[in-house]
Amino acid sequence: MKTAILAGGKGTRLAEETSVRPKPMVEIGGKPILWHIMMIYSHFGFNDFAVALGYKGDYIKRYFAEYGSLSGNLTVRIGQDTPVQRHDIEHAPWCVDLIETGEETLTGGRVKRLKPYIGNETFMLTWGDGVADVNINDLIAFHRSHGKLATITAVRPPARYGHMRFDGDQVTAFEEKPQTAEGWINGAFFVLEPEVFDYIEGDMVMFEHAPLENLAKDGQLMAYRHEGFWSAMDTLRDKHNLQKTWETGNRPWALWEK
Repeated sequence: MKTAILAGGKGTRLAEETSVRPKPMVEIGGKPILWHIMMIYSHFGFNDFAVALGYKGDYIKRYFAEYGSLSGNLTVRIGQDTPVQRHDIEHAPWCVDLIETGEETLTGGRVKRLKPYIGNETFMLTWGDGVADVNINDLIAFHRSHGKLATITAVRPPARYGHMRFDGDQVTAFEEKPQTAEGWINGAFFVLEPEVFDYIEGDMVMFEHAPLENLAKDGQLMAYRHEGFWSAMDTLRDKHNLQKTWETGNRPWALWEK
């Protein structure tokens, strides 16, 4: 099963980072967040990707061209027919289609432009800026169990600020950034049938708007509730929080380390 990743946005709320590179290439623990996302899927045996490029797409192309040829230990012999010899290749066996989908194309349009590379098969989709400890095998099993066209992973993210409970004016409980209890939000990590492409009219469609709204109206959208870790890297604050989490060694999304 192929995994589509949207990696073409400009990431304007991360301008200090994205002025020189696309948002999915902003690093956590010395690796682009896109790498982290792909490693989540790879941990469950899914190594075939279609990445939708847009803003500074060449940066992502160069990264994977070099990652595929320069990762691991090398011996360089200057002036010989085979100047570079690779040793101890450790990276996952990824096959990555890097597809230009237009710099101004919206999320739905990017998904639709990947159709020739997805084919007529069930596929997965996620954004290039969010990580989670989602069990991909369980997610797919849930999708197959209901027979609908689309499964969305619903999450309850950490609250941005400390949460207080009161008895009158007295604070009876204080929790620093607990998981929010105010409903569920779109955590991406979709599983989709190819008929979903028919819900996307063109480039200037947000996948989160008409396509998902109409799938819901048609009774074709189901939610896989994920109670575990999830975080999106929308702002510098999010980036710094993920980096701090990585540095603690407690990395919930790094399933490949467990």
